[in-house]
Amino acid sequence: MSPQFNTYGDAIQFLYSRINYEQIQVESYSKNDFKLERMRILLSFLGDPHKRIPAIHVAGTKGKGSTCTMIASVLTAAKFRVGLYISPHISVFEERMTVDGQLPSPEDVVTLVNRLIPATTYMDALPGQMQPTYFELATAMAWLHFEERSTDFVVLEVGLGGRLDSTNVCCPLVSIITNVSRDHTQVLGSTVRQIAWEKGGIIKQGVPLVSGVTHNAAIEMIDQICREKKATRRQFGEDIVLMSRRRTLETDTNAVRSFIDVQTSHSVWREIPVALRGFHQAINTALALAVFDELRQQGIAIAEDAVRRGLAATQWPGRVEVVAHRPTVVIDAAHNWESARALLATLSEEFRPVRRLLIFAATRDKDVFGLLRLILPQFDTVVFTKYNDNPRGVTLVELQSLVRSVSNREVHFANDPADAWHRVQKWAGAEDLIAITGSFFLVAELRDLILFETADSPTN
Repeated sequence: MSPQFNTYGDAIQFLYSRINYEQIQVESYSKNDFKLERMRILLSFLGDPHKRIPAIHVAGTKGKGSTCTMIASVLTAAKFRVGLYISPHISVFEERMTVDGQLPSPEDVVTLVNRLIPATTYMDALPGQMQPTYFELATAMAWLHFEERSTDFVVLEVGLGGRLDSTNVCCPLVSIITNVSRDHTQVLGSTVRQIAWEKGGIIKQGVPLVSGVTHNAAIEMIDQICREKKATRRQFGEDIVLMSRRRTLETDTNAVRSFIDVQTSHSVWREIPVALRGFHQAINTALALAVFDELRQQGIAIAEDAVRRGLAATQWPGRVEVVAHRPTVVIDAAHNWESARALLATLSEEFRPVRRLLIFAATRDKDVFGLLRLILPQFDTVVFTKYNDNPRGVTLVELQSLVRSVSNREVHFANDPADAWHRVQKWAGAEDLIAITGSFFLVAELRDLILFETADSPTN
């Protein structure tokens, strides 16, 4: 008889006991470990909920989560019921599957996990690596939850790559590839063209694609796939043009607000608010506007007022997020060269601190050497650490060796993220800026701690 769980803790522990590629060293698996057939069998056992809810499917090296959140926020503002599936989570597992911004309750999680047990038991007995993984079970849970909540649409963020990702069994109305650069090379390939082919695997027959890809080799590959699939392609810089960007400073809050004008294949959008920080978010917003136009072409009513309200209300924790003031504390999950470059550009554009202090940790399969070469010169004080909750973290000994190969400057090392935070907190003056970056796992370990410890500050 299949086990059933009575508590939230037991249900979550069951999920965490499954194969979890977010926690496994990248050398321990390969592309052959990712099988869409496994996901199809799992969802078939559960009644194929993914076939009954139309999706907006988003892939990309950077910006896919932000773009997903913008799209979901606008569709909710347009009075649709919207499921949003993202990964990884920061504080609690349920962040991965929300409906109109609301998390499932702990009781919902227990019920959903128990619904997975018969299918999991059946598949665990199948030959040929058919045991469902943590991410596959989470994705299946999300589909069940979205169907139970009678969602009109689901906005799906690809977990890894695209072609073999567990989300790639959906039935999209529009597909989006935000950009393509080198990341996860052990699984996706060592060239931009190979990575573009993997991400282009989300392009479906006859389904329009909105593309923010800028690398020439990646554009060529995406174009080739679109021709083969007879999928209309809307390309940033050609069919989607960011005509202007205006930034204003609100004197009462000292916050920078951005507005953009965008021309798409169907519309001219003027004075559109961009709630998230950085020029890269203006581009992501332009891609989202093109998505709304494609949905409108399919008869889905999305009023301009809903677009403005939804975009203005967009929140995306852990992405150039200011979590405290005096000193300003910015957390960002930048873990590859492209995202680190965007973070540094945003820090230079939107902040004018006396000094910059950095807390940094990284994951083994990333280009840590390249990240350090880019980031180190931009900060006055640097503390390296290793997160506690993921074995893929680069050790302090390894970080020390990498730092010496990049620079001879003095840096500091802390045994864990909390130690690093408390050190930097003592060193920083009120007019300084503390940046915490290098890994999503570092952000996950520090965000709640910083919010808790600075909650009583009169400046927050």
